[in-house]
Amino acid sequence: MRVEIRGRNRYWRDAVPIEWEHRFPDRKLVPEAEGLYLIEEAWLADLEAAAEKCFSTVMVAPEDPGRLSWLRRLVARRDPE
Repeated sequence: MRVEIRGRNRYWRDAVPIEWEHRFPDRKLVPEAEGLYLIEEAWLADLEAAAEKCFSTVMVAPEDPGRLSWLRRLVARRDPE
């Protein structure tokens, strides 16, 4: 399954894979793009717990990365300046 890790900032988002590797050295996150990873579905709760320690959240991402890109552009336009 594809997931997106969102943190308070880049530092905390990037800390999640480090925390994950510390807790579960035999389980490898497969990076796809910035903040996106492929994981085993059974790992989701454990990844959410690791992310919480790093002030981050894990969201299930759409299977189609193009759709995710489209949604990000849509949301970015609505942000106040």
